Amino acid sequence: MNGTFSGGGVKIGSGDRLTGAERTIGPVTRIEELRFQAGDASLAATLTLPDGEGRLPWVLLVPSWLPRGRDGGWDRAGHPSWFAPPPDARLGLFTRLADAFAARGVATLRYDPRGCGESDGAWEKVSLFTRIDDARDAIGAMRSRPELDLRRAAVVGHGEGASVALSVAIGDPAIGAVGLIGPAARSLRGVMRRGAAERGRTGADREHPIVESLDRNLEELVERADRRETTMLLNEIELKLAAWEQGFHTPAMALATMLHRNVVLAHGIHDAWADPEESLFLADALREAGNTPERQVLDGAGHDLAEADDAAIGAFADALSARMEARELPPVLLAIEEMSADR
Repeated sequence: MNGTFSGGGVKIGSGDRLTGAERTIGPVTRIEELRFQAGDASLAATLTLPDGEGRLPWVLLVPSWLPRGRDGGWDRAGHPSWFAPPPDARLGLFTRLADAFAARGVATLRYDPRGCGESDGAWEKVSLFTRIDDARDAIGAMRSRPELDLRRAAVVGHGEGASVALSVAIGDPAIGAVGLIGPAARSLRGVMRRGAAERGRTGADREHPIVESLDRNLEELVERADRRETTMLLNEIELKLAAWEQGFHTPAMALATMLHRNVVLAHGIHDAWADPEESLFLADALREAGNTPERQVLDGAGHDLAEADDAAIGAFADALSARMEARELPPVLLAIEEMSADR
C-alpha cells in the first residue's frame, strides 16, 4: 500500500450545480479533488464524502474499456481526436454512481486512469496488471483517511474494470463487497470479437474513430497479441499489446472461482461491448464458488447505462450498500486504523 494523496475540497449542498449539469447530492456532501501516487505515476481523483456520523463506508470505482476519465465516460479531454464530441451534457456513469452512493451515506473515490484526464502516463502503454496495481494503490491511499471506515469498503468495476475489481478483492480481505457493471465473463478475445460484430450490426459507438479502427483491425490485434508481439500501430497509435494478451488469459470467470464476497452485477440489455449473457455466466461461476450474487438487468440501457434512469442507478447503489458488511482487519490495517484515529 504505497499510495499517498494530496488535494483540497469544497462542500456542496442539495441543489448545487457542478460541471454544467444539475446534481442533487444531499443533504451536505464534500467533493475533494486530489492526487495519489500509484507506482511511478501520479493519478488525479475525486473523493466524494457525504455528511455522516463516524467513519463512512466507501467504494472505489474502476472504469471500463479504452481511455476513460474519472466520471466513467470517454476521455475526450486527454484524447480529443479518439472520440466524437458528446451529443449532450449528460453526467458519466461514475458521477451518477457517486451521487447515488452519497445520497445513501457512502463515500466514493473515482480516478483518471494512467494517461487519461489529469493523470500521468500513456493509456496505450499500460498493462492490465499495472491497472490492477493502480487500483490497489488507490485503496492504499484512502486507508489513511480518518473519514473512511477501513472495515466497510467495496470496489465497483465497469466493463474491463470488472477483472480489475475481482483481482483486487481476491487479494484484499478488507474488501467486503464487489459491484460489476457490464462485465465480461469469458476471455477478452472472444468478448471483443462478439462486441465488434454487435457494433457492426447496430453502429453502437462506431462514431468514435478509435472504436471504428479497433473493430476494423481487431483480428490483426488478436493475432499479434497471441504471437506475443509487443506493439501494434492503430491509427498511428502505438498500442502495447501486453494488456490485450493479459486480458485474453485472465477471464473474469476464472477469477470469480477464487472470490468469496458479496457481489452485485448490473448489465444493460443493449450492451454492445459485453453481451448480457456474460454477466449471467459470471453469476453462475460466483454461485458455484459459494457466493450469492444479485444480478440486475436494465432494459433499454447500453454499456455505460446512460439510458438508465436515476431509480435504476439507485437500485444498484442500494444493493451494493446493503452488502457492505464490516470485515475483520488484518494487523497492518488495524495499525493504520489506530494511527488515523489519532490524527
